[in-house]
Amino acid sequence: MKTAVITDSASYLTAEQAQQYHITVLPITIIFGMTQYAEGVDITAAEFLSKLAASDKLPTTAQVSMGQMQAAFDQLSAAGYDEVICVNLSSGITTFYQNLVAYAAQVANIKVYPFDSKIASAGEADLTLLAAKMALAGKNAAEILPKLAILRDSINVTLVVDSLTHLLRTGRISNTSAFIGSMLRIKPLLTFDDDGKIVPQGKERTMKAAFNKILSHLEQSIPTYDTPVRISIVDANNPKALKEWQATIQAKFPNATIQISKIGPSISVHTGEKAMAVLWDIDWQYLSEN
Repeated sequence: MKTAVITDSASYLTAEQAQQYHITVLPITIIFGMTQYAEGVDITAAEFLSKLAASDKLPTTAQVSMGQMQAAFDQLSAAGYDEVICVNLSSGITTFYQNLVAYAAQVANIKVYPFDSKIASAGEADLTLLAAKMALAGKNAAEILPKLAILRDSINVTLVVDSLTHLLRTGRISNTSAFIGSMLRIKPLLTFDDDGKIVPQGKERTMKAAFNKILSHLEQSIPTYDTPVRISIVDANNPKALKEWQATIQAKFPNATIQISKIGPSISVHTGEKAMAVLWDIDWQYLSEN
């Protein structure tokens, strides 16, 4: 049994990671007016943010199509794969997962296992890397999927956005939020709930205060893990904050594995520039071997 792994570009895996672990990464489409860009192929994060700042209208995104998925399935089947695990963007912020579940029943040339990440960015990446490492070790979907569920259940994340404007405009957070009315004067703290939806977690007046709240969450949460922990620091073009956050987290949690990730175009459409996030979970490297 030969198992493949597919994800989308919102996982923000590096080209080196995708190559090393034999992961198929399909691009989400970014749309500025009448022009479409394949994320990570036709437009970089820096180019996107430059266009975002200069654009009068908010860009939109289009999820990976079933046509793209079928083309990938065909290639994998031809390469000798019997089954494929698809780890994609949270069903709480896109209908992709539901569409794939419905479409998978029609796929005849390879067995398709959709897996709802219920997360994005670094969390989606960790899940994908776990699946891919286990697949390379000869494990099949029946062995990999339970590990993915364990890792997903271990994920904690706090996202800080400079403003709720983008999330409100793109409908990724409800306009009934208690933040409305004061969103221009605060730094909203957000998280993903059990359904993979973006929901309010708190609010602070400054980015520094928001980071201190995240540190408090980490200090309370990390001791509850009985396994090695991986902490991801994620930013959307906020290098100063990234450097400060990384140094502080490394000093406070020397036993954790610290990694840096990015918020790219398909997520920055909703978060805007300068967003920051910290995600922590069981170290996928440990889980792949235990």
